[in-house]
Amino acid sequence: MLKIALFVYSTKPRGGVLHTLALANALHSLGHTVCVYALDKDGQGFDYPLQCAYQLVPAQPASPSTDELIAQRIQEFVAYLQQETQTYDIYHAQDCISANALLQLRDRNLIPHFVRTVHHIEDFQSPYLQQCQERSIQFPDLCLCVSQHWQTLLQQHSRREAPLVRNGIDTERFTDGKASTTELKQQLSVGEGPVFLTVGGIEPRKNSIGILQAFAKVRSQFPTAQLIIAGGATLFDYQTYRDSFFEVAQELAIVTGESLLLPGVLAQQTIPMLYQLADSFVFPSVKEGWGLVILEAIASNLPVITSNQPPFTEFLTSEQAILVNPYDVDELAQAMVASLQPEVANPLKQKSQSVLAQYSWEASAYLHEQCYRQFLQRRSVSEVSMS
Repeated sequence: MLKIALFVYSTKPRGGVLHTLALANALHSLGHTVCVYALDKDGQGFDYPLQCAYQLVPAQPASPSTDELIAQRIQEFVAYLQQETQTYDIYHAQDCISANALLQLRDRNLIPHFVRTVHHIEDFQSPYLQQCQERSIQFPDLCLCVSQHWQTLLQQHSRREAPLVRNGIDTERFTDGKASTTELKQQLSVGEGPVFLTVGGIEPRKNSIGILQAFAKVRSQFPTAQLIIAGGATLFDYQTYRDSFFEVAQELAIVTGESLLLPGVLAQQTIPMLYQLADSFVFPSVKEGWGLVILEAIASNLPVITSNQPPFTEFLTSEQAILVNPYDVDELAQAMVASLQPEVANPLKQKSQSVLAQYSWEASAYLHEQCYRQFLQRRSVSEVSMS
């Protein structure tokens, strides 16, 4: 069995973080020794049932400058890890920050190598952030990808060959249906609906303003409709975009706390209940590594609306989700209305269930194990040939 260290930039529930924790549990279940290292800025750790070992890396308050924040977070990882006495067969970063930290440690010969999963590639305006991202892609000893779309772009962008590893879904967590939603419904002020749900917070690549504009059109037909935008934990400052979002909401007479509900980051045990409150899941993201929340929505038996582009079209057909042009507000609004109609929603829900069987965390763990072992074998052969 392997000793595996997984590194992630936060303890908060973003897609890459949840991928890391679910993968850690699955690798642990296969019998590997796994430890997750995560930056922890509030000292509260994970709100997630992690079965393996973990180490929380203290993260101190930082400058509001994003460049300075990222630089500090990288160095906090480095400072903590260079004191670490545990050694591992695999050092695996899930993001740009931890990858840059591991790069420094490898270059100092404190670790022998490192792996990085590239979930997606950002278009940073900051030269410093762009350089951090480039280093985290160019210099790992092995890169992995979670979608064919990003696998292809990585090869075109950086000439890196990256084996494909999958995401997964814990279907039982979203299908047990045992928890009552009454308290959450009251807490969030959910009314008679219909209720549209999206997860990921207010930010540009989530197309939050586009969703808001489409929702305003839906309300002309369904005056009691509500839009829930959940989540939002992020390292980056999207304040300018958020300001624009609320200006648009005001112009469209969409009142926060009434037709627009913003619960923020919810406890993990609450997330399945959140999906149960909704009538439709709306996720017209313009850039995504994969879209784990779509699998959660499908497992929760919701009709899904998402963008007619990769990576979504890698695992969804037009019979399994309503696929839209994310930049076309009218098309998105029409899709939202259509998703409320039983003759549209029921076939979507029925046919999308087959997607879930293709994506398990156990299968993902097996793929990772295979990649790890092949990587270690190649290194071993290379070291022998050089000796």
